[in-house]
Amino acid sequence: MHLLNLGILAHVDAGKTSLTERLLHTVGIIDEIGSVDDGSTQTDSLALERQRGITIKSAVVSFAIDDVTVNLIDTPGHPDFIAEVERVLSVLDGAVLVISAVEGVQAQTRVLMRTLRRLRIPTLIFVNKIDRRGADPDRVLRSISERLTPAIVPMGRADALGTRDARATPHTGATAGMLDVLSARDDALLTSYVEDDTVSYGQLRAALAEQTRQTLVHPVFFGSAITGAGVGALTSGIKDLLPAAEGKAEGPVSGTVFKVERGPAGEKIAYARMFSGTVRTRDRLTFGDREEGKVTAISVFGHGSAARETSLAAGRIGKLWGLGGVRIGDTFGVSPNSDRGRHHFSPPTLETVVLPCRAEDKGALYLALTQLAEQDPLINLRQDETRQEISVSLYGEVQKEVIQATLADEFGLDVGFRETTTICVERPASSGVAVEFNGKDPNPFLATVGLRIDPAPVGSGVEFRLEVELGAMPYAFFKAVEDTVKETLGQGIHGWQVTDCTVTMTHSGYSPRQSHAHQGFDKSMSSTGADFRGLTPLVLMEALRQAGTQVYEPMHRFGLEAPADTLGALLPVLAKLRATPQTTETRGTSCLLEGAIPAAQVHELEQQLPGLTRGEGELESAFDHYAPVARGTVPERPRTDHNPLNRKEYLLNVTRRISG
Repeated sequence: MHLLNLGILAHVDAGKTSLTERLLHTVGIIDEIGSVDDGSTQTDSLALERQRGITIKSAVVSFAIDDVTVNLIDTPGHPDFIAEVERVLSVLDGAVLVISAVEGVQAQTRVLMRTLRRLRIPTLIFVNKIDRRGADPDRVLRSISERLTPAIVPMGRADALGTRDARATPHTGATAGMLDVLSARDDALLTSYVEDDTVSYGQLRAALAEQTRQTLVHPVFFGSAITGAGVGALTSGIKDLLPAAEGKAEGPVSGTVFKVERGPAGEKIAYARMFSGTVRTRDRLTFGDREEGKVTAISVFGHGSAARETSLAAGRIGKLWGLGGVRIGDTFGVSPNSDRGRHHFSPPTLETVVLPCRAEDKGALYLALTQLAEQDPLINLRQDETRQEISVSLYGEVQKEVIQATLADEFGLDVGFRETTTICVERPASSGVAVEFNGKDPNPFLATVGLRIDPAPVGSGVEFRLEVELGAMPYAFFKAVEDTVKETLGQGIHGWQVTDCTVTMTHSGYSPRQSHAHQGFDKSMSSTGADFRGLTPLVLMEALRQAGTQVYEPMHRFGLEAPADTLGALLPVLAKLRATPQTTETRGTSCLLEGAIPAAQVHELEQQLPGLTRGEGELESAFDHYAPVARGTVPERPRTDHNPLNRKEYLLNVTRRISG
């Protein structure tokens, strides 16, 4: 029995969840097809998914196609949930990319296809909705070739378009187009065609399967998820053309967690893909940052849903209980040796303050948001104890609705939000040095700490180095300084996270353990970790103040396609939004602009675009880089720490030592 972990991906409303329902009905898993509009689909489980008719969280359901067991993963199509899609990509063996025969290739379709090709995931394309008025498969094929990839092989034709009788007729023999595409990537096939002047359909079909599995070509199927037209041919393509899951059950344990949820009793449940080896109940697994947990129960996806088993073997997807500290994206065992086991998430570039509708719910709100954040590393929380407020990071506005619905449904909390703001970063402008010595005023701590901060290459993050001997004082004190440095750089001179820098410890010193004769340890005379944790922020921020920082705002790369005659109206608006078009290309009556735009302005452009382009404009954008804030007032972020920039205020708020 072969295994295949399959993802269904698409732009929102292209029909991927409807296709999932049709596939499950075709293979006999469900007796009645659910409706996205009615909220009765098999894979949409969150209440908000049912209300909005979009998929937000990935869901898994299994079925068999002859001797192949397929774990089908339904993924989000809304761009605000692209991180959820990318998590799922790490566990896939193959994918089906759904494109509407009416709307054709859209912005998110291009993002998805680029990602699938980058990760070399074998992909079939399903042109859906051939029964809808306005369906034009030929136009869609041209668009796929021009905007996604020319390496496509149509697997049939569509007839009676735009009617309930629309049908997809598979090709039963070789076609000139198929031969041209496949022979261009297969020298043996080309030689056979040139020398023998003929190639059998069997040879072509074998070459098609091989090239599909190598992600060289993409077979294109036509059909309708609503009527079932063409779904049988797609099902056969899934079985015959996509590769089986690899991995040896007897090999070293290697897996990745792509989803975390909580059970009825509040316990964490980790959805995991095994790449190698076998995990059994009562096994101890190390995951994340060396956290450890004991597997207490396992469910494995098989026929329909997950069933309790005693083990989870290579290639399979299952649920693991007992891993209390697990988070999405954690790997366990040997790290997967491929890009698919690694994640490629862009950082969230927006944040908002979450406000409880009832003041007495503040404590419960913090606990609820903490629980959501511990499951998802892309949900970052900031608690401002002074203002009694909590901020949460976002990819887009729709995520507000998801957080709001989740808090209401799962925790019984009604919340609102402040206006969404942009998340900036700070980078050191030059180098800065500071030091405070043990026993010398104004240092109130029993510690010596000297630090130098230097700019580092973009994208390098934060690196901590030592210029003092590691044996000069206990290792725990060095570790306290390093951990505090990284924590303190979460809020720079202007309140933003400081990145792309090297912090070097230049001076160190401590008061050795002191005790009076026949008495215990005297904390008032001996250094503790608290001394180093207390002093480090003061020294680091003084060094950073000397270096100075530059605030950078997040920039999105954008692609905007619109009628050429609307360019005159578009360009002034782009200029007003501080967008900088870098290339302009004319395609018939359309014009494609590509360039950069501040993340803070993307939502405004999305709102204005339909009116500027008669509803024909199409915008694609994604985080690309950070750029210096060049105009106007430098954005400031309210501090949530003890403010080591203000020495008096800081010392009033920090406990120096635990008295003995």
